[in-house]
Amino acid sequence: MPRTVTIMLNHDLGQDEARKRVKDGASQILQALSGGAQSVLFKVDETWTSEDQLTFNAKGLGRMITGTIDIFPQHVRIEATLPSVLAALAELISGRVEKQGKLLLEKKSSV
Repeated sequence: MPRTVTIMLNHDLGQDEARKRVKDGASQILQALSGGAQSVLFKVDETWTSEDQLTFNAKGLGRMITGTIDIFPQHVRIEATLPSVLAALAELISGRVEKQGKLLLEKKSSV
């Protein structure tokens, strides 16, 4: 049975910078959603349905992961529906996505 997971990533970058980073790094987040198996995803369709929302469909091995990434001033929300084969790994996958998302949204200090 498919399972929907929601991941909230807090940030203090401001909405514009968070949007830029998500645009530049969405593929890394989507790779983490596949469970980290790079060969699983054969085709990813990304569509910005608004300035602050990315919808995606990731297809591979006859399975599809669908979802959205919403950018807000103080957080990013990732919502994805995992197919049955990945639903059992939802907590592990959520952890990987959260780790990758935090790296992407980490505020880097200027030296």
